[in-house]
Amino acid sequence: MNEIAQTLNHQIQQENPYVYELLSTLGKNLFYPKGILTQTAEAKQQAYRFNATIGIATEKDQPMFLPLIQDTLSNYEPKDLYPYAPPAGKPELRQLWREKMLIENPSLKDKSFSNPIVTNALTHGLSIISDLFIDANDPLVLPDKLWGNYNFIFGVRRGAKTVTFPFYTEEGTLNTTGMKEALLSKKDHGKAVLLLNFPNNPTGYTPTELEATEIVEALKEVADQGMNLVVISDDAYFGLFYEDSIQESLFGRISSIHPRILAIKVDGATKEEYLWGFRVGFITYGSEFPAVLDALEKKTLGILRGTISSASHPAQTFVLTALKSTEFQTQRLQKFEILKKRACKVKQILDHGDYNDAWDYYPFNSGYFMCLKLKGVDAEALRVHLLEQYGVGVISLGESDIRVAFSCVEEEELKDLFDLIYQGYQDLAK
Repeated sequence: MNEIAQTLNHQIQQENPYVYELLSTLGKNLFYPKGILTQTAEAKQQAYRFNATIGIATEKDQPMFLPLIQDTLSNYEPKDLYPYAPPAGKPELRQLWREKMLIENPSLKDKSFSNPIVTNALTHGLSIISDLFIDANDPLVLPDKLWGNYNFIFGVRRGAKTVTFPFYTEEGTLNTTGMKEALLSKKDHGKAVLLLNFPNNPTGYTPTELEATEIVEALKEVADQGMNLVVISDDAYFGLFYEDSIQESLFGRISSIHPRILAIKVDGATKEEYLWGFRVGFITYGSEFPAVLDALEKKTLGILRGTISSASHPAQTFVLTALKSTEFQTQRLQKFEILKKRACKVKQILDHGDYNDAWDYYPFNSGYFMCLKLKGVDAEALRVHLLEQYGVGVISLGESDIRVAFSCVEEEELKDLFDLIYQGYQDLAK
């Protein structure tokens, strides 16, 4: 049991042991993790210079947004705002999201997959998948560069046993061999859930064409050896592909490649349409068997009905309006170009060599983030020092890694940001 959970349980026992006895097993295991959100909360209070922590994009000191959404917020019919939405989501929204997926993911052509089901953003979608497919001690396989909330969603809530593999090889490529070995290490269990997040949070990396092919072939080999696999594509940052990488989700390439493999895509409007607070996500199942798709949709609706009942109707309406607008692609491309320029600027700054004594950086080609690998300075100590001395907020991950959200920093200010991080490093390295 997590130490924070134990502390909370002790608090309750000290004050009223009867309340503790009322808690379920899950209730006793629950806690609020000291992860990215805690670090972000500290940065909001102290990062007066740069706040490169949270996974949103900003522009001119405010959240980035599409004008077609902002300009029309008061122009909706009551019928599109106030009634309950259907549990699976607005039918027209589901259909348009499906059509969008087909356009943006060529590998989905001629593949059989469900209509997307609306969730309360991606975290909720992942939670639903966890409820459907994880029992206590089932293996969850994922790379060691990961979003910390996965442990809470799959581990604390459902009791999954996490199996990690090194995300990168020593050459800086995606470690598909390590992925296959991690899966096969649980062969005796008979099943595993594999979670792949591209563009990756925290590293900002997406596979190349060769690496994507290697992933698919490795999954086939594992399935041929008798393992049943749930393969989740967490596509939170879908579409933000800047350099040498595949330009689509792995979901299309994995769907229906083997009867022992169930492909699931979790995505949403939060990052793709710059609507983080609107909380609109989707779950899509890939299977060549129509009856399987129908049954999985009904089971998902059962979880929706038993938890949130249905997602926000106004938020779905706003997303639907955006998808139908002739300005949607133009405005989204404008924001994409801003983020791409920031990513390229970061790489240019780091490749200049001014900071080589302080850190290396992990390969990145997409998304909101990149990661520094510090040399000889503790990541958490540097994070706190930067916050307290320079008003700079970053995220510490483990002993040596610092995540920097370039999505939150204007292009012309990025050099100042890294100069301050370097200054903080030098302070601690003395």
